[in-house]
Amino acid sequence: MKILHCVTVAGPDGAFGGPLSVATTQLTELAARGHSVLLSALWSGNDPPPTRLDGIPLLAHRARRLVPRSGFLGMASLRQLRGMWRCVGAADVVHVHAGRDLQTVGALAIAALRRKRMVVQTHGMVQVRTALLARIFDVALRPLVRRASVCLVLTEDERRQLTEVLKGRTPPLVSLPNGVALVPDASVDAADSVHDSPIVLYLARLHPRKRPEIFVQAASVVLRRFHEARFEMYGPDEGSLRIVMDEIDRLALGGRVRYNGPITHEEAIEVTRRADVYVLPSLREPFPMSVLEALASGTPVVCTADTGISEVLREHDAAVVTDGSVEQIANGIERLLDDPDARQDMAARGRTAVEEHYSIAAVVAELERLYSQA
Repeated sequence: MKILHCVTVAGPDGAFGGPLSVATTQLTELAARGHSVLLSALWSGNDPPPTRLDGIPLLAHRARRLVPRSGFLGMASLRQLRGMWRCVGAADVVHVHAGRDLQTVGALAIAALRRKRMVVQTHGMVQVRTALLARIFDVALRPLVRRASVCLVLTEDERRQLTEVLKGRTPPLVSLPNGVALVPDASVDAADSVHDSPIVLYLARLHPRKRPEIFVQAASVVLRRFHEARFEMYGPDEGSLRIVMDEIDRLALGGRVRYNGPITHEEAIEVTRRADVYVLPSLREPFPMSVLEALASGTPVVCTADTGISEVLREHDAAVVTDGSVEQIANGIERLLDDPDARQDMAARGRTAVEEHYSIAAVVAELERLYSQA
């Protein structure tokens, strides 16, 4: 089967986060099963776009921002649309990772005009919004998304929101979790992995919803006991970098908490694998791929109860699930750094939870069935 996935934007900084990671992970497994796969995305980097991304063939042209100060939603490229016209024509199935943006509208419109079987996956990005620009995008999105053979949703809240946005006229809404692949040979031997300078990691966008400043504040607490711990931060700035740097200065943590900028997805996997603890303080997180990738890498996780996977993780005792306060997050980090046996057990349970609930093999098997039925 020839399968085309369309994502809004890719780039060397990994700024588009979860949807791009989901697409490349799905395509990697689909390729391993013998399908012909291609990823289409605008390219946000200054250098010429590569021909492959995370090993996946990539169709990409540099993004042009047609709507000033609009983030991803105002990006587009006529050259990209022309390339997509050809690639959509050659595909058996077009899978659009959709949000409110010009590139999504273009991908959906081309698939409709070429009468292709279409699967839509919104990743919680199409929520009820009352802003004028959101309402304008919804006018364009509604008839296109309704044409899809199926629309994939992560949570019941996403199902409800999407139904409201589409005014009750939806394609079949099918629940499908995001999947990850277990990192081969990932170590879960905490006794060996904790060293004299343990690494505590934040790897996510620096966005108010992610609350990166809470990571800095928790670091100031943990460092009172674990003087040699290193708190490393990676991710593109989306409004919170100034707050983070101000907190580092205020708490006199220079050199002990470091912001290292954005990195590629491949680099992120390696950084996560090397960390001793991964921390995500965000709230209202529909489905945190970075948490799943940490668990799949054998890295224990501290997160909040306000994510779409927190209950599963709590039931399996697969992560330290907190109320999101600085105190509980700091306590969770200390608990994992303090007790190598607890770290080892939690890392093992985390990998088991991923294998049982979020295996990419199971997710892609369902995708194949949906593609065939589309």
